[in-house]
Amino acid sequence: MVETESERFSHILSALSGLSERELLSYWIRGEYEEAETYWKLAKRAKELELPEDVIETFVVLAKESREHGDRLREIYVRSYGENPVEVGIPGVEAEALKLEMDTPKDVLEVLARAMETELFAESLYEKLATETGSDSLKSIYLYLAEIERGHYERLKCEFEVCKKIYEKS
Repeated sequence: MVETESERFSHILSALSGLSERELLSYWIRGEYEEAETYWKLAKRAKELELPEDVIETFVVLAKESREHGDRLREIYVRSYGENPVEVGIPGVEAEALKLEMDTPKDVLEVLARAMETELFAESLYEKLATETGSDSLKSIYLYLAEIERGHYERLKCEFEVCKKIYEKS
């Protein structure tokens, strides 16, 4: 039986709920780095398809921000635990959801829509983690990251609207 995307993410969430704070932080560090790589690939593909420069730049900015988030979380992890993050073996939610290929310029609308969904999902997940943690420092980190994800969503939404208008005219 083939697992649907919704079922797959449900399994990932279930697996996440069993992780310790240390493991969760490790998971999100890796996830931010994977998300950065995915956005770099999307920027490259958007450039190859000669999409509007704003779309390319949005993917580049999101890639850089995701990398910076991973670096910041890693610093917090090392400061808190004195070692490198542990491997938890659970697929990264955002990067998994964003693994779409763009074959034509019009596919960018699907990619942007999916990226918007994943940013909202990440925001809600960070908010959920903030309410469940017993650590005030982790709670503030999760709330900060939720706010960042909301900003990513808003940026992607603007690009989606611009591209939608462009493709409606053509």
